[in-house]
Amino acid sequence: MLDLSPEVIILVLVVIMALSFDFINGFHDTANAIATSVSTRALSPRTAVILASCFNLVGALTYTGVAKTIGGKITDPFKLENGLVVVLAALTAAILWNLITWWFGIPSSSSHAIIGGVAGAAVGAAGFGSINMEGFVEIVKALIISPIVAFVVGFIVIKIVSAVVANMNYHKTNRNFRMMQVLSASWQSFSHGANDAQKTMGVITLALLSGGFLVQEPGEFTIPLWVKLSAALAMALGTSFGGWRIIKTMGGKIMKIKPISGFSADLSSALIITIFTTLKLPVSTTHVITSSILGVGASQKLNAVKWGVAGRIVVTWIITLPVTGLLAAACYVVYDVFL
Repeated sequence: MLDLSPEVIILVLVVIMALSFDFINGFHDTANAIATSVSTRALSPRTAVILASCFNLVGALTYTGVAKTIGGKITDPFKLENGLVVVLAALTAAILWNLITWWFGIPSSSSHAIIGGVAGAAVGAAGFGSINMEGFVEIVKALIISPIVAFVVGFIVIKIVSAVVANMNYHKTNRNFRMMQVLSASWQSFSHGANDAQKTMGVITLALLSGGFLVQEPGEFTIPLWVKLSAALAMALGTSFGGWRIIKTMGGKIMKIKPISGFSADLSSALIITIFTTLKLPVSTTHVITSSILGVGASQKLNAVKWGVAGRIVVTWIITLPVTGLLAAACYVVYDVFL
């Protein structure tokens, strides 16, 4: 007979919810990778979504460093009591927040949501002593620094590219940059999968270790193959559904995007995400990509950027971490009573 102990049932719920989070992340954040290329008509929405799905899948299977950071540096899976319920609460909070922001078309951050959820649920379960402050601070620093760097790089890249094409034919230049956007959007989709899908891999592995379903030496954090494959496929499937509400915000409400500026923003953000992924640090792809767009727009003229829309987005970013943390802590208290 199948083992239907409470722990197994909770683990199944955790895996289902984690893959659901990955799926939601896929359609919620698809807009990040393809908004500029769709806005400039370099790609049709359908083609852009197919391209993003494929490269998200490849990116998700390429790296594992971010998964180890998410699963092992926020809290210690080998010391976390009632870890399965902690992860369940974290995922509940992150999914709820993602759905709320998606419904209202706000480009919030899935990364902030899951990181805030894990930290908040761990605090709800065992207090602040359960948090690995050194690792958590390192993660928060990466979340803060990456969009700032992306803004600066976007500002510089568009200046360089504009200088290079200054004396070229305008219509021919636009046509060439539309073609180049296919490459930059592909790289951006790859980097999105490489960083974001790993967060789900880390969360599932955290649940397996803390629940005693995966035996490893303390300090070791190896991602099982089935976790890699399922997370990668869930994100690719979610990506195939698209996120058209957010594409509208990312692709046109922040600033008017031309092929040259779209390419520069894509190139800048893909580069930054890839660098941080290589350093095993999670970033918010939403933050990085939007900041690149803002940097590109600000380099042309400050009023090219619709700062009111940008400000509303930034406020949502800022509140995501604490809100999901509090929500996850509350979810843990409720789950702990009934599970």
